[in-house]
Parts: sequence; structure tokens; C-alpha cells
Amino acid sequence: MRLAELSRHSGVSVATIKYYLREGLLMPGRQINATTAEYDEEHVRRLRLVRAMIQIGRLPVATVREVLGHVDDDSLPRTIRLGAALWALPQVPEPDEDDEYVRAAHREVDALLDRLGWENAKRLATISPAYRSLVVAVAAFRRLGYGWGAEQLVPYAELMHRTAVLDLDLMETHPSQAEQTEFAVLGAILNEPAMRALHRLAQEEESSRRYGFD
Repeated sequence: MRLAELSRHSGVSVATIKYYLREGLLMPGRQINATTAEYDEEHVRRLRLVRAMIQIGRLPVATVREVLGHVDDDSLPRTIRLGAALWALPQVPEPDEDDEYVRAAHREVDALLDRLGWENAKRLATISPAYRSLVVAVAAFRRLGYGWGAEQLVPYAELMHRTAVLDLDLMETHPSQAEQTEFAVLGAILNEPAMRALHRLAQEEESSRRYGFD
């Protein structure tokens, strides 16, 4: 398809497509002559991914470019490729390692990983944004006087592991590693808010069952 057709199929304006091409968010089309290129369904899918990342995920163009660079890097092993793409997404600020609550949170998170037997998570702890995010959350709870730590987190972590199994099972239904990584990135942008919404709905439901509306 030509550029105008790509615009119609994707719902993205020609001007925006040209901008994405200039910024390296969309791979160039097959050049037919000096002024005309041809595009296919891969371009349509990539445009929809880019739009989801920018419009729904609110990611800046530079971050989208970095994430897509990892998605497209078929020289990386699957785990590294997936992790690099997800780690390029916006993360929480670095915790203050001199803060006593942060130090206590580190101990609790490390104890949690030990209890779960999550050896890879332990090995990557010093560079993992997810580990860092959990430390920040646990430190905030403890700073407010709540005894939030490994014991309380174990059942939640076990639920999340079952969710991760579902995620990867569904991801593996896509044929190529690039599509699988794209799906995982979309999951981080779209599925995590959906899981948060389900969590809140479940809390509302359970609260009404226990306490009613009086």
C-alpha cells in the first residue's frame, strides 16, 4: 500500500506517519522510486503499537524509540530482549540508599525473594527497575508505620507469578519474537492498568460483601 492507504488503514494521519518515519519509530517502506514507497501490514501493526505507547502510555518519543530498538534487536536472546524493552519504560525514582526505611525495605524484599526461591530476581536485583520499585513501595509503607514486608508480600507474589505464567503463555501464541516482545510491551502499558482496575473492583466487591452499604 502507498502512504495514503497506510494512513487510511491505520487511522494515523500522513503528517504523523512522516514524523514517525523521521524519528525512527516506523521502519521505512520499500522504495519504488525516488518519491514513492510501499508499505505493508507490518507497518500498520507498528503504527498501532506506537500510537498505543504515545497516546495511552503517555511515553515520550525518545522512550518509544529506545523501547522499539530493543523490540527489533534480534541479536539479543529472548529474555534479554524482553527485559531490555520493559526496562526502557519509565520507572520510579532511585531510592535513597541512606534512608533507614529503604535499607529495611531492601532486607524485606531480599527475604521475600529467598522465601519464593526467585533466584534470577535476586541475581538481577542491583539493576532491576522492578526490584527497585518494590523497595520504594515497601519503604513507603514502613515509613507510614505499617509492618509491610516479606510475610505480607508472599501471597501477593505467588498470585503475580501465576499471572506471569498466563502472560507468557499468551505471549507465546504470537509467531515471531518481535511480535512477542511487542505484546509484552503492550501488556506493560495496557494490561497493568487493567490488572490494577480489576484489583480495585475486587476490593469494592469484597468490601460490599463483608460490610454492606450501611
